[in-house]
Amino acid sequence: MLVKLAAIFFSMILVNNYVLVKFYGICPFLGVSKKLDSAVGMSAAVIFVMALATSVTWPIYTYLLEPNGMAYLQTIVFILIIAVLVQLVEIILKKFMPPLYKALGVYLPLITTNCAVLGVTISVLDEGYNFAESLVCAVGAGVGFMVAMVLFSGVRKRLEDAQPPKCFEGLPITLVSAAITSLSFMGFGGLVENIINAIF
Repeated sequence: MLVKLAAIFFSMILVNNYVLVKFYGICPFLGVSKKLDSAVGMSAAVIFVMALATSVTWPIYTYLLEPNGMAYLQTIVFILIIAVLVQLVEIILKKFMPPLYKALGVYLPLITTNCAVLGVTISVLDEGYNFAESLVCAVGAGVGFMVAMVLFSGVRKRLEDAQPPKCFEGLPITLVSAAITSLSFMGFGGLVENIINAIF
C-alpha cells in the first residue's frame, strides 16, 4: 500500500506533471510565474484547493452521484464545489495575506476554471483510486504544479537578464522556454518506478 501511494505521489510530480506533461493550468503557469513569491503563493492555494476539492468530490461521487445514476452530473457538481473552495481561499488570503492577494490578482479567481484542479478530481475517479490514493494523487499533482511554477519562475528570471532577438521578446521567448522546460520532464519517464522498487 505504501509503495503504491509513493508511486502515485512521485509520478504526479515528475512523470505525470499536470502542467509540464499534461499541459493543464497553463494560464496561471504563464501569468503568475514572473515572481517567485507569487508563484509559490498561487501554488500553495492550488495545492489546498486540489486536496480539499478531491476530499469533497470523491465521496459525493462515490456515495451520492454514482449509486443514484447521476454520474453524468459530475462535471457540473465538481465545478460548483471548486468554485466554493476558491471563494473560501480568496476570503482567507484577503483577510490574512493582503499582499499575496494583491499579487495574485485576477489569477486567484481563475483557479475556479483551472483545468488542473478539475482534472485531478475527475482523473482520480477514472483511475479507480480509493479515498487515500485520491488524496495522495491530488497533493502530488499540487506539488507538481508548485515544482513547475518555481522552476519556470527561475527560468523567467534568467530571461529578464538575457537579450533574445527582437522577434522573440515577450511572449514568444516565454513559450519557447516553457516548451524546453516541459521537455526536460520527459527524462523522468520510468525513473520513479525504478527508484521506488529499489527503495522498497
